[in-house]
Amino acid sequence: MSNEAQKPELAANSSIKADMIAAIPSLRAFAVSLSGNADRADDLVQETLVKAWSHLSSFQAGTNLSAWLFTILRNVYYSEYRKRRREVADSDGAFAAQLAQPAAQNDHMDFLDFTAAMQKLPPDQREAIILVGASGLSYEEAAAVCSCAVGTMKSRVNRGRNRLAELLATSPAAAKIIAKAG
Repeated sequence: MSNEAQKPELAANSSIKADMIAAIPSLRAFAVSLSGNADRADDLVQETLVKAWSHLSSFQAGTNLSAWLFTILRNVYYSEYRKRRREVADSDGAFAAQLAQPAAQNDHMDFLDFTAAMQKLPPDQREAIILVGASGLSYEEAAAVCSCAVGTMKSRVNRGRNRLAELLATSPAAAKIIAKAG
């Protein structure tokens, strides 16, 4: 573009810029009426002016600039309103913490360690831990299943837990599993 051709465009931009600045008080009043908050209204007006300036090429000269700006402000407000309606206030992060899920990789590896350690137990101790810890049978019920004395069942479970604790000493999650086993 030549220098002469740019002069009318610059003059038009200066005129639009002045008209946009003149519309700010009315835009702010409208934004306050929509949002009910002066700070939020200032943000809406700023966002409106940024959008209007960046899309100035879509404004048709000779039309009502204020109406165009009010339309942009209204659309910005309702777009943000729809977005915020789906959001949940969580300033302290409590809600987000409930949604967080711990990584499953460690659980899987801990379970593999636990099953390997269980296989290293003598069969009678493994059976006792499975009956009492995993199946939830009482010592008396487990003793009846294995055809042994209740004291023998208690001893097998205790020795099995102690041996598992030794085998899984490096895994903190295993301690929880062992604690639940009886």
